[in-house]
Amino acid sequence: MELVLNEDQELIAKTALDFVEENSPVSRFRALRDANDPLGYSPELFKEMAELGWTGIPFDEKVGGAGMGLAEFVLVVEALGRKLAPEPFLGNVTMAGSALALAGESALRDAWLPAIIDASKVVSLAHQEPRSRYDVFAIETRAESGDGGFRLSGEKIQALDAVGADAVIVPARTSGDPGDRDGITLFLLEKDAAGLSIERQVRVDHRNAGLIRLKDVPCAASAVLGAVGEGGRILEAVLDRAIVVLAAEMLGGMSEAFELTLEYLKTRDQFGVKIGSFQALAHRAAKVYMEIELARSTVMAASRALDSGDPQAARLVSLAKARCSDAYVLATNEGVQMFGGVGMTDEYDIGFYMKRARASELTFGDAAYHRARWAMLGHY
Repeated sequence: MELVLNEDQELIAKTALDFVEENSPVSRFRALRDANDPLGYSPELFKEMAELGWTGIPFDEKVGGAGMGLAEFVLVVEALGRKLAPEPFLGNVTMAGSALALAGESALRDAWLPAIIDASKVVSLAHQEPRSRYDVFAIETRAESGDGGFRLSGEKIQALDAVGADAVIVPARTSGDPGDRDGITLFLLEKDAAGLSIERQVRVDHRNAGLIRLKDVPCAASAVLGAVGEGGRILEAVLDRAIVVLAAEMLGGMSEAFELTLEYLKTRDQFGVKIGSFQALAHRAAKVYMEIELARSTVMAASRALDSGDPQAARLVSLAKARCSDAYVLATNEGVQMFGGVGMTDEYDIGFYMKRARASELTFGDAAYHRARWAMLGHY
């Protein structure tokens, strides 16, 4: 596996970063935060990103995609992470889009996936439940069959990109017990479905996430993604893809936080010299740099492994998330420390990266969880 970018990938990375730097500086994210924007992102800018072809990168050309892969998609997401761009690439494009694509050919896929790709629709995938921690199969939401369809009841939390979404994909249990891999079915519910409510959740990183309540929600059999009772397989594959995409965003964030810190070390005077000349700070900066480069290698390896169907892909996914969780927290902790007291103030952007690092670390499993998963998958 070659962990270097080819010419086309270098062009994608440069084009994405140039666009993000020009159109989505951190000041835009700050303005959305200060305005308490209900979506937390700009639908207009997201549409522009879709027109550039970014949203179609990981999908097949026959559904309106670009026919590339995660190895190219993560380059775009890394650029977004550098400037904390909050557009719905994770919950909408990656999670919901992948669920529709992996479920196979269906009227649902043909109706919704092209709309996700052209940004005319936003769809969230609500998999996490109270008390589930990081267990993707700990699903208590029930779907009772009857009258040719189903009725769903339960609660979902931290549904990414759910606020303002046109539809929500809901994993519910049609058989079995919480924790069972089998017996999970995926349902696509439109936002105006009777008994469905979406409440905005306030997160430390100010990202779009919703609390979803399902009270006897009617759902036709035609709204099932894939086969009844076999959604666990799809959900597991979707989460692996989402973890790699999140890790790429984390990589962008830690890289930018490090560069902000280096710039401060080069310009801040203390005792008549630049603080970057202090050997202790230089050693700490070198440590952060090494961790970021190691994290970069794991993201590249995991994305390529998923694209190629490598049997070790799941282990590499967990390796990437564990390394990126640790590295992002380290980079932002050290950044705030090296900025000194001002690093704790809202005036400086470094604090935004620290908050995003904390939220990202806990999303889809923290470093400890993924180290344990890596070991388990390797039969240690």
